[in-house]
Amino acid sequence: MRKLLNVLYVTSPEAYLAKDGENVLVLVGEETKLRIPVHNLEGIVCFGYTGASPALMHLCTERNVALSFHTESGRFLARVTGRVSGNVLLRRRQYRIADNPEETLQFAKGFIFGKIYNCRCVLQRFLRVHGDKGFFLDVQDAVKFLSLQLQKVINCHDIDILRGIEGESARCYYGVFDNLILNDKETFQFTGRSRRPPLDPTNTLLSYLYTLLAHDCSSALETVGLDPQVGFLHKERPGRPSLALDLMEEVRPYLVDRLTLSLINNRQADAKSFTIKESGGVIMNEEMRKVVIASWQRRKQEEIMHPFLGEKIAIGLISYAQAMLLARHIRGDLDAYPPFLMK
Repeated sequence: MRKLLNVLYVTSPEAYLAKDGENVLVLVGEETKLRIPVHNLEGIVCFGYTGASPALMHLCTERNVALSFHTESGRFLARVTGRVSGNVLLRRRQYRIADNPEETLQFAKGFIFGKIYNCRCVLQRFLRVHGDKGFFLDVQDAVKFLSLQLQKVINCHDIDILRGIEGESARCYYGVFDNLILNDKETFQFTGRSRRPPLDPTNTLLSYLYTLLAHDCSSALETVGLDPQVGFLHKERPGRPSLALDLMEEVRPYLVDRLTLSLINNRQADAKSFTIKESGGVIMNEEMRKVVIASWQRRKQEEIMHPFLGEKIAIGLISYAQAMLLARHIRGDLDAYPPFLMK
């Protein structure tokens, strides 16, 4: 097992990244705001930054530090990578599977089963705490519907039908998500998932955190020698980390959705934390991004018992554990890929 992923998040739009020896510098104007040894980092995520020096990019590629750039709203722009590394035999096996519809379907079923199962767990957990008086009947109905969808996934024999099952399940889940928001309903009213751009504060939180999770999943896959660009469920597109998006499906209800609800229901976010742009898109201000990132990092440091490995690990290592299990199955060391299933 690796140590907990140590990621530097740069949120100030005036920040410039530079190199000084073996150190990463974050500069604002002429002032050095942060100096950190590169060996302490496994990733750097920049939001709305002004630039990075070629020397710093070179240092990151030499030291295998993932460096990615995003807009202030969290939309992915680019990723700096060095020489391709990892197990070439593992990647060749990955590519062959991606070209085999039958094998691809089995992997996709694992990802979608994990996603639907964990979405149902989020709703069930809410009902255990708040549904004991017979309220939230639509949430109860959603739990029943998702249970039926899990059986459909098991019996599915077509990738396009599987994607349809996933779409129906997502609509059902997000259709009752607003019930799980208990504070400041006027600001955080949720009427459905919106992306590129997110059209309300709740969607903004979800999209921002999904972006952070995608970065972690890409880093995890590269660490075990897999190609994040070649997936089994999401179709390949230039610049799209399809396998990272596959891996995200099963873990985002547990890692992102629950954290989003916690930020809202614990009043860590309010209307002042967001700005509506002329296009209708909603973005977070810099202070709120700092709150979200701090909460995200604290969440990743909490420990759970991994349901398959039977070991206590930091939550931030779930993506690494699943990437490792995925690689083991692709190599033939495991009979099947075990998706992460919430307890």
